[in-house]
Amino acid sequence: MTAPLRVRRFGLTDLDKVWELHQLGLAQVGLAPGDGVYYDDDLPRIKEVYLDDRGEFLVGELPNGRIAAMGGLRRVDDEVAEMCRLRVHPDHQRRGYGALILETLEERAHELGYSVLRGDTTLQQGAAVSLYRKYGWREVCREERGVSVVLYGEKILTSARSSEFTPR
Repeated sequence: MTAPLRVRRFGLTDLDKVWELHQLGLAQVGLAPGDGVYYDDDLPRIKEVYLDDRGEFLVGELPNGRIAAMGGLRRVDDEVAEMCRLRVHPDHQRRGYGALILETLEERAHELGYSVLRGDTTLQQGAAVSLYRKYGWREVCREERGVSVVLYGEKILTSARSSEFTPR
């Protein structure tokens, strides 16, 4: 049985747990500082980078208070937001938590008036690629960065057109 997940806005007391989840998510797919893909300068400034600039940052909390999932929505411009930092703790994957965070962020982006969502992932993150594909994201380009192939995708929020976020 899957434990219920309460999705809520990030609070300053969540920072250590968010940092730990971020590190676990990267390590799980072999990413590390200095690899050309990794960055984390936004995490100590979640309030400034996300919450105070027409964005969002969510955590998924289990009944025991453990943060099992997270994700952010960062303003790019008046029409476009970037979905980033989508992570699910390795002990809690394949339970729909990533989908719940993604759905909630997409709804929030629509509420905030964005018409386009953009994001990226790496080929190493197969679960993320599948999740984006399932929710109608399409790949717009890819590039090699360090030891990774980064896939860039987008989803048009104001259009019903079907698209795919699929590796070539």
